[in-house]
Amino acid sequence: MKNHALITSLKNLRGNPRGCVYTEILWGLPFNLYAPYASIFMVALGLADREIGLILSISWGFQLVLALLGGAVTDKLGRRRTTLIFDIVSWAVPALISAVAQNVAYFLVAGIVNSFWRITHNSWTCLLVEDAEPDQLADVYTWIYIANLLVGFVTPLAGVLISTFSLVPTMRGLYLFATVMFTLKAVATYLMTEETAQGAIRLEETRNQSLFHVLTEYKGVLRELLRTPQTLYTAGIMLVISVSTLISSNFWGIIVTEKLHIPAEHIAVFSVVKSAIMLVFFFFVMPRFNKLHFRVPMVVGFIGFAASQVVLIATPDRGYFFLTLSVFLEACSMAVVNPLVDQLTALSISAEERARIHSLLYVGIILLTSPFGWAAGLLSEIDRALPFVLNMLLFAVGAALAHVAGSRERATVEVSENLALETT
Repeated sequence: MKNHALITSLKNLRGNPRGCVYTEILWGLPFNLYAPYASIFMVALGLADREIGLILSISWGFQLVLALLGGAVTDKLGRRRTTLIFDIVSWAVPALISAVAQNVAYFLVAGIVNSFWRITHNSWTCLLVEDAEPDQLADVYTWIYIANLLVGFVTPLAGVLISTFSLVPTMRGLYLFATVMFTLKAVATYLMTEETAQGAIRLEETRNQSLFHVLTEYKGVLRELLRTPQTLYTAGIMLVISVSTLISSNFWGIIVTEKLHIPAEHIAVFSVVKSAIMLVFFFFVMPRFNKLHFRVPMVVGFIGFAASQVVLIATPDRGYFFLTLSVFLEACSMAVVNPLVDQLTALSISAEERARIHSLLYVGIILLTSPFGWAAGLLSEIDRALPFVLNMLLFAVGAALAHVAGSRERATVEVSENLALETT
């Protein structure tokens, strides 16, 4: 195991990739403790499904504006400083608000403040990939996921605490713990990294420009984006992942507890199962998939996602076996698709305009994703299974996009190789 390619790649990480990957566990630990119970915590404090969906949609509306500003802010402040400031604002502050929440107003404010993660996501991504070797990216993103999976094994601790102290006081304590850990992670990342080469260039170029002036330059960047089909296909796949994640993360706990009547304290067990399956997949299956062109693994992964939703919907009352099967299929699919999407995104974006292209991509994704929170809330009130029927349709679209994107990319490579042969 110590000579495994992934272990070797982790030991060999240097510079910014090392600083970003090694500190990720400080974010993943608190997040994995409270996230599975977040929507149930809201319900316990009296929020209706529709109010939860409305909070999601409003926060995504704010994310639209902040994603647009993200590239300009990242260029003006620098990748490193932006990440420090907005890691604290977007994660530590809303965790503190949630810790003292009493009603829907608190969660609405927390959701809006949390929306600032769109800025730090842009700057952190640039910090992570801009000075990394292209052939390093697959392993870097895989380790980001592994870091969060490893800390997922502590999730049952939250279940034990809930059984002992009940849901609401436990969640308040977990949110306070998250406030401290998110702040620590932001500071540690800052100390372990340095400004990227491209970040230094953009700092100098924007030094005497206002934020508004930097934003006016988006027109040319948008033109470049629209002329790059591969990036547009990637954006479509990102949109599918974005909407389906929004639905699953906020309504899975509700269908499991309210329709399948699984006790809340048992939810953590399924999180551990998912983490274990994904870890096995990363170490023993993905090295084989990495040798293949991305089209086949992605299409298979989206088919697996759709199958997991079918099984979830068909799960009978307190059907632990079928629910575990659904989690198994979802975990395998997630281990295949998510790192490939991240790698594809990094490779399909121009390095010179990475921050602003990222902003424009996420503006489009947020604009199209934001109504789905409210819509999923309405669907859930009609039938807890309907949001996951919507997921099935989305995964079918994702499989089609992955197939088309892969076919076009392979065709482009073949044309380039033929031209090179003719030239020689």
